[in-house]
Amino acid sequence: MENHSRSVKEGLKSADYSVHGSAIVDDGARIGKGTKIWHFSHVCGSAKIGEKCVIGQNVYIAPNVVIGNNVKIQNNVSVYEGVVLEDDVFCGPSMVFTNVINPRSAVCRRDEFKNTLVKKGATIGANATVVCGHTVGRCAFIGAGTVVTKDVPDYALIIGVPGRIAGYMCECGIKLAFKKDSAVCASCTKRYIKKGDIVKKT
Repeated sequence: MENHSRSVKEGLKSADYSVHGSAIVDDGARIGKGTKIWHFSHVCGSAKIGEKCVIGQNVYIAPNVVIGNNVKIQNNVSVYEGVVLEDDVFCGPSMVFTNVINPRSAVCRRDEFKNTLVKKGATIGANATVVCGHTVGRCAFIGAGTVVTKDVPDYALIIGVPGRIAGYMCECGIKLAFKKDSAVCASCTKRYIKKGDIVKKT
């Protein structure tokens, strides 16, 4: 990853990454090759962004946030301190992360931040909320407007308020139809087995 030595005041384009002229990247932020940062976004120092990511308009990346490769963060998303996004994660427009369970304006709780991990390949739909302190499993799919209040298993489709399991999704994003405890994706033909709420690719 490249290391910025200054905040970006004008558009920056190189063989490594591009930053729109209206965006700000603070000193110390690390940005991988091929990443694009769009209008009015702010990447804080000590944040780490991997290769080939797309950071949409009006996105905030807090200090110490870690973002993997090929992550797409759509417009109006704030990724707060304590959040880790693994490779190939998709964050839909205006979805919300938190990092404090019981915030009060008059009470400082910076030493009580709770971590949130979004594992490789997961999708979080538009306007969904992920309450801090939980893990979103590998290739899980969080439906638009859903509120995640507990850990999400790998491949699970979560919908509703609060979120509940409504099925399981293939790595390619197609809903799986299980017969007994096995399923074959109708699109890519990947195979899966299920035991309880745990799904694994075979």
